Amino acid sequence: MTPIELGAAVRAAVAAAVEAGDLTVAVPADVAVERPRNRDHGDYATSVALQLAKPAGRPPREVAELIAARLRVVAGVASVDIAGPGFLNVRLAEAALGRVAVQVVEAGAAYGTNDAAAGQNVNLEFVSANPTGPIHIGGVRWAAVGDALARLLQASGAKVTREYYFNDHGAQIDRFARSLLAAAKGEPAPEDGYGGAYIADIAAKVLEQAPDALQQDDPQEVFRSAGVQLMFEEIKTSLHDFGVDFDVYFHENALHESGAVGRAVDRLRALGHMYDKDGALWLRTTDFGDDKDRVVIKSDGEPAYISGDLAYYLDKRERGFDRVVIMLGADHHGYVGRMMAMCAAFGDTPGVNLEILIGQLVNLLRDGEPLKMSKRAGTVITLDDLVGAIGVDAARYALARSSADSVLDIDLDAWSRRTSENPVFYVQYAATRAASVLRNAGEAGIAVPAPGDVDLSLLAHPRETELLLALAEFPRVVATAAELREPHRVARYLEEQVAKAAQRFWDECQVLPKGDEEIAPTTGPRLLLWRATRVVLENGLGLLGVSAPERM
Repeated sequence: MTPIELGAAVRAAVAAAVEAGDLTVAVPADVAVERPRNRDHGDYATSVALQLAKPAGRPPREVAELIAARLRVVAGVASVDIAGPGFLNVRLAEAALGRVAVQVVEAGAAYGTNDAAAGQNVNLEFVSANPTGPIHIGGVRWAAVGDALARLLQASGAKVTREYYFNDHGAQIDRFARSLLAAAKGEPAPEDGYGGAYIADIAAKVLEQAPDALQQDDPQEVFRSAGVQLMFEEIKTSLHDFGVDFDVYFHENALHESGAVGRAVDRLRALGHMYDKDGALWLRTTDFGDDKDRVVIKSDGEPAYISGDLAYYLDKRERGFDRVVIMLGADHHGYVGRMMAMCAAFGDTPGVNLEILIGQLVNLLRDGEPLKMSKRAGTVITLDDLVGAIGVDAARYALARSSADSVLDIDLDAWSRRTSENPVFYVQYAATRAASVLRNAGEAGIAVPAPGDVDLSLLAHPRETELLLALAEFPRVVATAAELREPHRVARYLEEQVAKAAQRFWDECQVLPKGDEEIAPTTGPRLLLWRATRVVLENGLGLLGVSAPERM
């Protein structure tokens, strides 16, 4: 019995008490059950009786007893005790808890999936690094977190489109083109240009493609067109090698060429939110919580920066996305208010139709000292630098295992070690150990039993119980991580619950016979439990885009 199933059973007990007239309350939509810190208090606990006592006009312990009496007769519930002011402490029967292993194995790759986000059409925009250089470490964080979030949302039933906003319009592209042209001529980079060996590399590739580029009437345009494309291909290759691919690469220039800005302005004008002042066209964002109104079209007729945001948001909504999620760096924090005001101006609901997630900085350390420069990029640490130092799996796991709204320090030495102190190694080793146990059983001629052929009541050892309870939590962890947009919850769960419980299970519960020992009655059930453990570790690591090796 999983926590979700037990929560449903508690809710059913409340509903039965209401139907019988013993309680006069609204039946809650969901009932939360939690694992108590002290195992002496049972397998799960719920405070539902305390929550219902006031609306019911009854003492909490009376309400708790009404619920407990109905819960005690539920199949799989061994006991229900009332503690303190009215907490319900539930202990499951061994067979009911062992049933978790069966559910995991039978579901396989689908274990942990849910339909909490079913029907949602989500546009998830992340990374979107300017095509003026390699992806720096801040963008790498969003690559790992964004891709993991997409996987979580899909596991929760949402339709997700990963989108990359290709910024090929504006002053930074001009500076990039001038920098390439200077490198091709053997001149120093412009004062406001880009440096680093990659500029010389790209310039050389442009000359390979167009040997007469410097003799063209407008050589800068040649370097702009070819250089941006070459840089972007490098970015896409780096991301692909990192396990991140996008469904849509949206070009900013298309917004200006297609008339999308004009359509957005017309829509907002029709809604009564635009006005003219000092020769410019303004959006009245202060009506929707912004600190000041925003110029959309400047007095010289040129579109202001926010014009692209208006057009792009409307374009996404017109493409059928009911939820637009944008991941931005810490330097965009002041950007949120105007974006939410823009969302409301279109008649949408901020926080629902539009979500903005802000990620904090990432610092790389070696020998305790921060790394500040890349040999190739010249100014920042890049995706390729990180992967070259610790590998894809460690990089993705390290970036995704902490809340994105906190500054992250990554010690390259620690993440390179093949010890239990390295979190990704610790979790992957648990997955490898599970595979090894199953493989050794096969080599010894001991088959893992079919789920229906196992005496689940034999999984009664405290370490088996601990591991089963951990595996049972996985569906709820996935649903919560998706709902809160927090992939790090999956990583912490794998480390602190599954891998830790699996280690203790390994230490205290012998599975295969040694020497001339006969096969024990517990061998089959324990093999099933190891298979279930392997499934959860594979599924959990898969949500983070990290491999679950069979051998290490």
